[in-house]
Amino acid sequence: RMTEPERPDPDGLLRRYGFAMRQEEHVRGRLRVYLGAAPGVGKTYTMLQEGRRLKGGGHDVVVGIVETHGRAETEAQLGDLDVIPRRPIDYRGVAVEEMDTDAILRRKPEIVLVDELAHTNPPGSPREKRWQDVEVLRDASIDLIATLNIQHLESLNDVVASITGVQVRETIPDRILDDATEVQLVDLPVEGLLERLEQGKVYPAERASQALEHFFRAGNRTALRELALRRTAAGVDERLEGYMREHAIEAVWPAAERIIVLVTDHPAIGQVIRRAWRLADGLRAELVAVAVVPPGGIDTLPEARRHALKHALEFAEDLGALPRIVEGQRVAPALAALVNEENVSTVVLGHAPASGWRRRIGKPLADELLELVDNVAVQLVEVKSA
Repeated sequence: RMTEPERPDPDGLLRRYGFAMRQEEHVRGRLRVYLGAAPGVGKTYTMLQEGRRLKGGGHDVVVGIVETHGRAETEAQLGDLDVIPRRPIDYRGVAVEEMDTDAILRRKPEIVLVDELAHTNPPGSPREKRWQDVEVLRDASIDLIATLNIQHLESLNDVVASITGVQVRETIPDRILDDATEVQLVDLPVEGLLERLEQGKVYPAERASQALEHFFRAGNRTALRELALRRTAAGVDERLEGYMREHAIEAVWPAAERIIVLVTDHPAIGQVIRRAWRLADGLRAELVAVAVVPPGGIDTLPEARRHALKHALEFAEDLGALPRIVEGQRVAPALAALVNEENVSTVVLGHAPASGWRRRIGKPLADELLELVDNVAVQLVEVKSA
């Protein structure tokens, strides 16, 4: 008689996936992110509403920092929530108020509400980014609820720029959102957001008019909303897969794919890395960011090239890629060796179209690589020549 496999503990599963309040001490705090497509969809309002609900249920909830932007309906949601006083920081002779992470650590609440996760702290702050403050609080076993707009995700930075014509300067690494316990979409139909803009509930009248002509054009609003929907759905899919594994649900799991992106010192390499990350994310594949350097290592390169390569590898690692440095006299053979050793399915290369005499100098890297490997796809990402 076949014995039934041992079933996982249901309470343990609930705790692992964030569906029950934490009972253990000295574990990392959970993070819930309210994700939206644009300012004005109601993320801060929803966060404050949830904070008040949790406080009413007996939880110790404080406001770490909330930006109401003068919206009366949002300010009203602060209600009786405890607000941690902000920390003044002198910046060019002006006192700028920021979230006081040290004060929150001393207060040691159960749950902290933190607005605008991608915010950049002013020089002189203990940490450069607000998401880094959130990481410190999570490490102290404090739970957090935070807000974020889709355009601030680093992997989507160039996509958002191509859609809106606006280069978003404040971004967070995707790994922060990936590591969140829960991501909840705060959605508002395009028509509803337009109505709020026209009523002055998002920006003052003069700024709202300008926003409608640029960032908030109808096509932009629809595209950003779709990005937010897709990103949230991807997170739900990953949690479902984890649940199926824990429950030993039988399914045919495809063989894991591995993608390599070639990292160079090209000024536009970030665009190539982002494209590779989106491809890997869509395929649920591992992404490896590879820099090929001369024999002797990266320190043999001139300082400017060495700095650019290290910066690009760090950027790729922030997105979730595995950084690798390999040595070789020529790029194609070094890449080919790695492809063959590690069962790589796809190689992503930056490609600056050549013309005239440059076409006659030598064979393109993609062609040279394809002659050295079999059953590998090469995807080119066009970048402008420096």
